[in-house]
Amino acid sequence: MRLCIKVTTYDYGFFAIYTIPVDGGKAKRLTKTEGLDDGPEYSPDGKYIYFNSYRTGHMQLWRMGVDGSNPEQLTFDSYSNWFPHISPDNQWMVYISYIEDQKQQHLFGKKVKLRLMNLETREITDLTSIFYGGQGTINLPSWSPDSKRVAFVSYSIGN
Repeated sequence: MRLCIKVTTYDYGFFAIYTIPVDGGKAKRLTKTEGLDDGPEYSPDGKYIYFNSYRTGHMQLWRMGVDGSNPEQLTFDSYSNWFPHISPDNQWMVYISYIEDQKQQHLFGKKVKLRLMNLETREITDLTSIFYGGQGTINLPSWSPDSKRVAFVSYSIGN
């Protein structure tokens, strides 16, 4: 069965990640923690769902099995990390990091940078210097098919 993922609200205003059959049917809830679980994306190999979560009280990146099992935190820094996107060759994860803690928000026009994680070694490097971005910068998968380039949006802040 082919599945798609979605984020939706539930009681108390929290967000959770669900899967739902592509051809329709009943949604299955995968996350049940307090706070925001958002930005889900399947890995190209179909083994994981990557997402950002506020479950620790700070926005960090996670992955779990496609059935919601074995959630694993991937980032542990002081940035607010959002929207993990896995390269088509399944070797890299690009994501946006807000320089200042944004709690559970991802506003536009903030100081951010794009970061790159090697999924084998978990080594993280800065892909860009700090720029103005945020909501809309890299919300959607944006890798080139050859896993060599990433598209993103930056903002011009003026008077």
